[in-house]
Amino acid sequence: MIGTLASVLPGSLAADGPDIPAADLDYGQLSPLIAIAAVAMIGLVVEVVAPRRARFVAQTVVAVLGSIITLGLTVWVYLGLEEVPEGRWAALGSVGGEGAVAVDGPGVLTWAMLLIFGILSFLMFAERSHEGGLSDFIGRAADAPGSPGETEATTARLEHTEVFPLATFALAGMMLFAVSNDLITMFVALEVLSLPLYVLCGVARRRRLLSQEAAMKYFLLGAFSSAFFLYGAALAYGYSGSLNLTEINTAVSARGDETAILLAAIGLLLVGLLFKVGAVPFHSWTPDVYQGAPTPVTAFMAAATKAAAFIAMMRVLFVAFGGASWDWRPVLWVVAVLTMLVGSIVAISQTDVKRMLAYSSIAHAGFLTVGLSGAYLGDQEGLSITSVSSVLFYLLAYGVATIGAFAIVTVVRDSAGETTHLSKWAGLGKESPFLAGSFAVFMLSFAGIPLTAGFIGKWAVFSAAWGGGAWLLVVIGVLCSAVAAYFYVRVIVLMFFTDPVGDGPTVAVAGVTTTVVIALAVITTVVLGLLPGPMLDLAQNAGAFVR
Repeated sequence: MIGTLASVLPGSLAADGPDIPAADLDYGQLSPLIAIAAVAMIGLVVEVVAPRRARFVAQTVVAVLGSIITLGLTVWVYLGLEEVPEGRWAALGSVGGEGAVAVDGPGVLTWAMLLIFGILSFLMFAERSHEGGLSDFIGRAADAPGSPGETEATTARLEHTEVFPLATFALAGMMLFAVSNDLITMFVALEVLSLPLYVLCGVARRRRLLSQEAAMKYFLLGAFSSAFFLYGAALAYGYSGSLNLTEINTAVSARGDETAILLAAIGLLLVGLLFKVGAVPFHSWTPDVYQGAPTPVTAFMAAATKAAAFIAMMRVLFVAFGGASWDWRPVLWVVAVLTMLVGSIVAISQTDVKRMLAYSSIAHAGFLTVGLSGAYLGDQEGLSITSVSSVLFYLLAYGVATIGAFAIVTVVRDSAGETTHLSKWAGLGKESPFLAGSFAVFMLSFAGIPLTAGFIGKWAVFSAAWGGGAWLLVVIGVLCSAVAAYFYVRVIVLMFFTDPVGDGPTVAVAGVTTTVVIALAVITTVVLGLLPGPMLDLAQNAGAFVR
């Protein structure tokens, strides 16, 4: 019967029909992406088969160990990248996945950075010493705040162990986002990284109404930004006839009279990408979401999402629209100035530590945009730092310090949970010199004080911008850094030189995982400040984006 059907149906079902070639994939090259996706799916299986009592520990081991293995694969992939000529600047790697993925030096280094942030964040997720042996995540997210069901779940000591596979899926989306070489793949990666984060923002054990409000705001505004990105991709396709970044660049380089469509495509794509990095005027979600989300999730978002989004934005602008740089660079100059000013000035008036760190994050998005705006590729001999390498170093320095700072926020507590009002932090230096000293290191790094990683990061992005001719941005950036230093130093003075109010701050005993995160963050911040050469060389040798 099958033979009879094949004889009468169209040629696609017949034996002599056209052959559809199989996809030519280099699985070794894509192994980190495959591995982290497999870790997330293993987490789902563990959620189903593991007994409830053992599930939390099992999920922690799967997430952390799987990320470490994936990090090892990432190092292996990086060592195997081959150099290819790429205009004025050599590049490492190649385009794979049937043109959908660019496994190059900047992308693979971003993989390693994201995995490091993921490992540190998973260790924060695993902390259970602050809530009487329970994690910072509610037992049943479906229970209404203050309801008998919520009390029942807490009494039964239920925990949301699904947060680990959710965060791992988000990490997989971030890794794909950073190396996407066509706009559809980038959009899929954007949704894969965003959807789990929307859920994770709303599952805090304390302040549940604030947490759910943060999740709703993030979801609604994130959906709007994704729609703008998708519309921009449609216009880019209409202009170039392709969604592939390389083919878009070919059309841009030979552009005719359709400038309006091109500019609209760039503008709409930038709306979606600037939202993810928290740049002005798309920053309004940042303080509310950072404050309401569970603090480990806030740390994960602040470090990893910003890193993935900045590299993706640089890839889109440099690879697809590099031929129109004089059209988009002035826009980014304005965005950079506004972002630095808003982040630095508004942070001064904040009285909540998490909101202060949120506006600090906005200011840092502005400093990073300064490095990007220079669009500087360096000289052919590699004597000058490039925009790509400077942003890579800055993202690492900022991300590690941010995760460490939020780890300390989880430890300063009162009877209602985390105490984030700045007045409650007065006298922390006497109560816990280790925590206060560590937080001071992170504040100094954010301020760009010498001998910290933040100083080297700001020097790098300002150097790249200066080399690209954006000297006015550098001047404004230095002035904004001076303004931002005020509220960072204010926190240090509050902790060490201000008498506590009442009984002073209460510091919970940090668990092993939180202590490890804080210690590693401090060590990395100091080492990158004292010995930045190896990391700068690594970022510089990663080369340019491949096409």
